[in-house]
Amino acid sequence: MVALGGNALLRSGQKGLFTEQVQNVTETCRALVALMKEGYTICIGHGNGPQVGNVMLQHEAGNKTFGLPAMPMDFCVAETQGSIGYLIEMCLYNELHKAGIDKSVITLLTQVKVDKNDPAFQRPTKPVGPYYSKEEADRYAQATGAVFKEDPKGNGWRKVVPSPVPMEIDHVEIVKEAVEKGHVVITVGGGGIPVVEENGNYKGIEAVIDKDLASALLAARIGADSLFILTDVPNVCIRFRQPDEKRLERITVAEAKKYLAEGEFAEGSMAPKVRAAIFFLENGGKECIITEANSLGSGNAGTRIVAE
Repeated sequence: MVALGGNALLRSGQKGLFTEQVQNVTETCRALVALMKEGYTICIGHGNGPQVGNVMLQHEAGNKTFGLPAMPMDFCVAETQGSIGYLIEMCLYNELHKAGIDKSVITLLTQVKVDKNDPAFQRPTKPVGPYYSKEEADRYAQATGAVFKEDPKGNGWRKVVPSPVPMEIDHVEIVKEAVEKGHVVITVGGGGIPVVEENGNYKGIEAVIDKDLASALLAARIGADSLFILTDVPNVCIRFRQPDEKRLERITVAEAKKYLAEGEFAEGSMAPKVRAAIFFLENGGKECIITEANSLGSGNAGTRIVAE
């Protein structure tokens, strides 16, 4: 299972142009092909933080300018599942073709059930959309009631929304069957379309599910051996950006829990990735590798987290 970070589509400082995203996704898919050449059969999850934020901004602008109703968060997530899935599917197919590999690539829109009483709805933490200066963030917060928090990497301020824990993923058996047949499945995009169940019916809800945790849940459900969480740094670090910063190469679940408890990993950044790794390993997974896309296929790259 490979969970692609938002930087797989949109780099820091880019505007989100279609040409930019195609180039970024192509580079990431080239790295995925290198992984597949090592013998891996893969399933792909992906983030949508910048993209779903931009979609929401487009809806808001359409509402102000033309009176078009803005769509709810679950609808925006569904939009980005389709558009990002298309980009990954197209670019990966092209890279597989170049490598002489004959595989089907399938994008599946995925609803993910959450608990409507999840405490996350009382404390939004998931960053979405573009970065703003403190002044811009304060102005938008006052105008819209949205909550903004500072990015731990110093890139600016971003809107944050609730991020409930995924409970169940639709079509898990279909995904498992397709992967076992050798197909590449792109699913749980943006963490999945968030829904709650009421009287036997699904209802979309205002939230964004963490894509790493959703990918970890799916990986456990389909019996994946390895979970790759791709981000914009080659390794997980402790004492990040301090003079004595240390890259982690191989750690156990116990060590990961210890570093989390000590506050070594920032919320909204590395902490959710490490929690996803722990969940996967405690639910049958063998290893989780956190690294950047360009390091795939290079053997011992990244931070490897194991059960013991």
